[in-house]
Amino acid sequence: MTLALGQRLEKTVKGTDLALAGEALSLDRTGALWLPEHRTLVVSDLHLEKGSSFAARSGQFLPPYDTRETLACLHEVVQRLDPACVVALGDSFHDARGPERMEPGDRAMIAALQEGRDWVWIAGNHDAAVSEGVGGRYCETVQLGGLTLRHEPLAAAGAGEIAGHLHPCGKVSMRGRSVRRRCFVSDGQRLVMPAFGAYTGGLNVRDAAFEPLFPKGFTAYLLGDGRVFAIGRTMLGRD
Repeated sequence: MTLALGQRLEKTVKGTDLALAGEALSLDRTGALWLPEHRTLVVSDLHLEKGSSFAARSGQFLPPYDTRETLACLHEVVQRLDPACVVALGDSFHDARGPERMEPGDRAMIAALQEGRDWVWIAGNHDAAVSEGVGGRYCETVQLGGLTLRHEPLAAAGAGEIAGHLHPCGKVSMRGRSVRRRCFVSDGQRLVMPAFGAYTGGLNVRDAAFEPLFPKGFTAYLLGDGRVFAIGRTMLGRD
């Protein structure tokens, strides 16, 4: 976001720290979520090896650097926060054979990130069949205090759900120009996380897919340049 737009949006910022089901949450500028009371870092939808997946399935060659770029970003936030546990919230790989296609250097980077900490892979719709080969442990959901961490949000879930899957993005238009950024979405009861992967697209939070999850409205926390901007639903535009 440009400085001018950021100055205008700053009036709506309530900070990047939230409370959900009595638990403290900190929304990181990278799109990661920090749970300080649990010393746990949560990332969602890494979609590692998406580029190689496109090449293997369709012959469509994308620059083969998405995994390295995503892991470099993850390395930065891990080094900065030093979590005791990292939870990857599903669709960590773009398909079940993603781990087989990883470059040795990328495997080594994952191993280095896992060293000395608990590492949990939650199954997603893209990588549910992955269960070994990249370290860590695998599960369907994680319960941390009053929080339930899963890949796909459930409309009937109780308070405290943290999920990914939808790749939310928010669009803001001011003075004839628009900015579209990845974002967290929350109504104080649940939180949907942005996709962390370098090659991931995004779904506008005004899309109908979000309506059953947030029937009373929500706030989108857009990832800006070095900070997170809290934007009310009425200020967000459709694509």
